[in-house]
Amino acid sequence: MVNTLPQALYANFLGKSPGWYKKAIIAFLLINPVLAYISPYVAGWLLVLEFIFTLAMALKCYPLQPGGLLAIEAVIIGLVSPETVLHEVENNIGVILLLIFMVAGIYFMKSLLLFTFTRIILGVKSKVVLSVIFSLTAAVLSAFLDALTVTAVIISVAVGFYSVYHKIASGKKYWDDHNHTDDHGLKDHHAEDLQQFRAFLRSLLMHGIVGTALGGVATQVGEPQNLLIAEKLGWDFIEFFMRMAPVSIPILILGLLTCVLLEKTRKFDYGAQLPESVRGILEDFQAHEQKKLKLRDKANLIVQALVAVLLVISLALHVAEVGLIGLMIIILATAGTGITEEHQIGKAFEEALPFTALLVVFFAVVGVIHTQHLFTGVINAVLAMEPEIQAGMFFIANGILSMISDNVFVATVYIDEVLNAFQAGAISREQFEILAVAINTGTNLPSVATPNGQAAFLFLLTSAVSPLIRLSYGKMVWMALPYTLVLGVSGYLLVHFVVAA
Repeated sequence: MVNTLPQALYANFLGKSPGWYKKAIIAFLLINPVLAYISPYVAGWLLVLEFIFTLAMALKCYPLQPGGLLAIEAVIIGLVSPETVLHEVENNIGVILLLIFMVAGIYFMKSLLLFTFTRIILGVKSKVVLSVIFSLTAAVLSAFLDALTVTAVIISVAVGFYSVYHKIASGKKYWDDHNHTDDHGLKDHHAEDLQQFRAFLRSLLMHGIVGTALGGVATQVGEPQNLLIAEKLGWDFIEFFMRMAPVSIPILILGLLTCVLLEKTRKFDYGAQLPESVRGILEDFQAHEQKKLKLRDKANLIVQALVAVLLVISLALHVAEVGLIGLMIIILATAGTGITEEHQIGKAFEEALPFTALLVVFFAVVGVIHTQHLFTGVINAVLAMEPEIQAGMFFIANGILSMISDNVFVATVYIDEVLNAFQAGAISREQFEILAVAINTGTNLPSVATPNGQAAFLFLLTSAVSPLIRLSYGKMVWMALPYTLVLGVSGYLLVHFVVAA
């Protein structure tokens, strides 16, 4: 009951979030200034942990608001300056443009994506084979495209499948309007199948998102930090691939074997099959869509297919920043399919803009890490070790830090420090190259452990599909755990015994 203005203010604060969650955020905001006065370094680490907490509770409250409050306070109490935050944003403008334009561009290709992936999912009856296809496809695409773009594709596909089934399971027709986030209209006999279908989609999405890490580590364009490392070392596309191959190729094979093993054993929430009732609905939907296809619909699919080919070629050749290519895709796809009204175009940006705002808040937290030198002690400790164990320890240190921070930031800090050591004559060129491989693989592989580590994982966690399929922070960590162990342990052994040998 709200009887006073203070009660009303408290009720409105963070909306429908649980009371304990509101009190926790308020406690953070009260503790941070006091601790910052005593020790900015300790306050910086606490702020990082608090931000991770907001990510972990993403299903209780979208992290933008509580995380944003923490970031604003960090600026006010001097843990980071506005200029540093702006600098971090400027350094990542390519990622921001990608989220704004590329994700929206994928939205205008969803008819083609749903058409294509419906055929794949209904055509491949074996869940093991289907999972390997998802993981391998994501890996290959991420080696030449961008992990966020690939993630946007698989999210769009999952939402499409879910909305189709949910609509029919709620007693409506394909052409009816429907809110697929509301389960109140769901028929009782579909409730159990819906739970299994959610588990089915969860496993496919997790296999796919891990696949983006398996492929992203291998090439110069696979991840943003790969480009940076290649630039520092003077490696072109082929040389970068060859340098990473002793780690990336075995890791891809082990990752796919892990995918098979998880589906076979049904451990860690994997192994869920596509319910027959869902398969029937999707088959009916496919038949319905093909039957109602008119010449203009077929023309739209052709246009989207041509745009998709142009997208792949443009990204593979890196003809421009990924975000600018996304803007081109929006223009071509809408112009070629008759979408010309502002409100039609505006819908495409609804998915990515909240996450874009959250990412800017994340950059503010990264600015705190940079300003307070939270990682400096770890870097100096590793550089002081014997050369023969440095590579393995760099892999471990990068991996652990990438689990709590952004892997691009960790790689940037480490490669700059190693470059400085090389230029100062502290390490040889050969050791510099070995450490570069350790930094790239260390930031790309163990970072699958948490959604914090890679933007693609964080994007999936905070996307519209996660609450639909009940994919929480804890669930992502649990489902990623076997991959983390396999990629982390095997990555370390390959770096230490093969690359540094």
